[in-house]
Amino acid sequence: MAELPEYLTEQTFENILQRMLDALPADLDKNEGSPPYDAMAPAAIEFAFAAIWSQEVLRRGFASTTFGAYLDLRCEEHGITRKAAEKATGQVTFTGIPGTVIPAGTQVSTASSEAAPAIFFATKSVSTIGAGGTVTVNIEGMEAGASGNIAAGTITMLAQPVAGITGVNNAAATTGGLDEEDDASLLVRYLTKVRSPGTSGNKADYLNWALEVPGVGGVQVIPLWNGSGTVKVVLLGTDKLPAGQDVVDAVQNYIAPAAGTGEGKAPIGATVTVVAATAVSINVSATVTLTGTKTLTEVTAAFETALTNYLSSIASSNDPTVRCVRIGSLLLDTEGVQDYSNLLVNGQLISQLTLAKSPSRGR
Repeated sequence: MAELPEYLTEQTFENILQRMLDALPADLDKNEGSPPYDAMAPAAIEFAFAAIWSQEVLRRGFASTTFGAYLDLRCEEHGITRKAAEKATGQVTFTGIPGTVIPAGTQVSTASSEAAPAIFFATKSVSTIGAGGTVTVNIEGMEAGASGNIAAGTITMLAQPVAGITGVNNAAATTGGLDEEDDASLLVRYLTKVRSPGTSGNKADYLNWALEVPGVGGVQVIPLWNGSGTVKVVLLGTDKLPAGQDVVDAVQNYIAPAAGTGEGKAPIGATVTVVAATAVSINVSATVTLTGTKTLTEVTAAFETALTNYLSSIASSNDPTVRCVRIGSLLLDTEGVQDYSNLLVNGQLISQLTLAKSPSRGR
């Protein structure tokens, strides 16, 4: 990615002040603390600030270097808006006296602890405990965000006591909670659209349409996958893992709720199939020689993080091929590793021509 030129970076306080002092007669005392110096220093500070502000204006003017609200303004020029945070949804089962009415908006939560505050949900409709002493109710997070995606069996608290209710629990995890789209994801969508503009249902159109749906983190478009007029759209979630069924359904309904009818974004005659990507397991093992600066546990954790980041970076790229040489490089670049041997990827031995690290590399 191109970098901004070093515009006005030389306009420092010291350089500006020196030019101002140089413009004065040579026979004047210009040393620090002299009247000319003290009179011009405040102005030089302000001129230096003006140069810094000019640099910042330049940074905010380009999509690849801007951020926050300024990136939003840039994206809006092309009809792109930041995806809003989404609330998690799910179900809880209330236990209690038959006939007990549970009002809509009744709040339930996880248990709070020093490590994590309680996560609150509210019921979406009025319900009544049945003759069997239970009733299952739909709930929605009180606040939007991925923090609302919690495991089964963790919603066990009533925010306020309700007469006739003796217990509450969620048999399944809550899902669908998403944080507001971050700058990195928004920038990717912006660059995708301006570099690959859609035209009447071409491949770029399907890519951009899918990325507009909350929860989508990566897309592959396969034209003519099942004959003329067919398109397959393969999805990753924002975590770069296969997208959940709710996201797949949302994209299907957005692009083509009914085959060939043109009721969604897809043009008339297009048969669009939206599916989640298929996960492929990557198992890596090796014999490593440690430098002694890190334990084996620390090295393993660091390498797993680096490998996960690498796999995530290629998961939705045009070339998702896993490069075994790259895996070896990641292992050798892991702090605490001096060398490795017997590198296996999915059980296959990878021949290596790498050398041990030089001491000058500082690892």
